[in-house]
Amino acid sequence: MPALSKRAFLRGRFKEENIIRPPGTDEHVADLCNRCGDCAKACPRHIISFDREGLPTVDLSAEACLFCSACADACEPAAIRPATAWNVRAQMLPNCLSYNGIACRACEDHCEERAIRFRLMTGSRSVPVVDTETCTGCGECAGACPTASISFYEYKAHGDTQC
Repeated sequence: MPALSKRAFLRGRFKEENIIRPPGTDEHVADLCNRCGDCAKACPRHIISFDREGLPTVDLSAEACLFCSACADACEPAAIRPATAWNVRAQMLPNCLSYNGIACRACEDHCEERAIRFRLMTGSRSVPVVDTETCTGCGECAGACPTASISFYEYKAHGDTQC
């Protein structure tokens, strides 16, 4: 669970939302972004929208990020910089068909990075497992999922520490 930011606390939002920022952003996005909206206009997949503070967020539920850098190219204050991946990873939710004994491999079929594999379980079932080292967080799997059973979270690799 992400730590509650000072800004969220002062605005009375005590439950931090799971906000996914575009690739190429960092913790300084709030300071750099001028809230012009050019990044959303430039995105060919139309997956960029804005949070309550006017900062860019990414919705991967229907379309994937192409890592095309169109948003970064359009961002004059450089709040978004070109990136080929980011620290976002997919995770399966409990309503996944495979978790519930129904054969489905849509996520695996659409993952170009082959980051989703199925682990055999008892009772002739198999469940999806995401390889966090291979997953780019692009969102192709989420758009393919018939039950919207894939969400995304900020990934911290082993050894990453935050002071």
